[in-house]
Amino acid sequence: MLILLPPSEGKAAAPRRGSPLDLDGLTLPELRAAREAVLDDLTKLSADPETALATLGLSAGQAAELERNAALRDAPAVPAGKLYTGVLYDALDLASLPAPAKRRARNQLLIFSGLWGVVDLADRIPPYRCSIGVRLPTAGSLSTHWKAALAGPLDELAGDDLVLDLRSSAYVPMWTPRNAVSVRVLHDGKVVSHFNKATKGRVVRDLLLAGARPRTPARLAQALEQVGYRVETRRPDQLDVVVDTL
Repeated sequence: MLILLPPSEGKAAAPRRGSPLDLDGLTLPELRAAREAVLDDLTKLSADPETALATLGLSAGQAAELERNAALRDAPAVPAGKLYTGVLYDALDLASLPAPAKRRARNQLLIFSGLWGVVDLADRIPPYRCSIGVRLPTAGSLSTHWKAALAGPLDELAGDDLVLDLRSSAYVPMWTPRNAVSVRVLHDGKVVSHFNKATKGRVVRDLLLAGARPRTPARLAQALEQVGYRVETRRPDQLDVVVDTL
């Protein structure tokens, strides 16, 4: 089973030293040309603060983000599993997983990104700021750019495996898996917004700890129930995780 995660706007503090980005070392190296196109666009754009702030949807107080973007090729890189922070990643707490669960995480988790397309936990990347909703001067709409680039490589990678899609809605159009199931988080009969991220992080953590490798949505529902979740199935491709407290 593959598990698809969104990125987070929050990133760990940039390291002061370390090896820079190696595009050839990232997962799915056939995406290099697509990554180069976005990287070139973003670094050039970020050298023009006035235009870049407007294009990236940033405020004047976030100008330091542009300095990081402009230096992406030379900045020290860190594993993606340590870079992304925020509610989902705090709940997932990759660092505290025991070794077997960490190995499963490295094999199963993919993080989608407006800049890189998709990365795994071990991919070394520098901190950056570029959401999927951005339209760059040359690459254009990033959602459209990555939809074209990702289809073939990810279809081959996933094969017939079940795909647990926990991406936020903005990142879903980047790739449509053939055998996917999504998860909604419900509380008092209503879809949870902010706290759904924490629940999804805990869901992933618990599945990794249990070593669950379901091949169908029904088996996934069973696996979640076995680790303590209340699950309702309203559609074959969607599971509702019902929580009593937030």
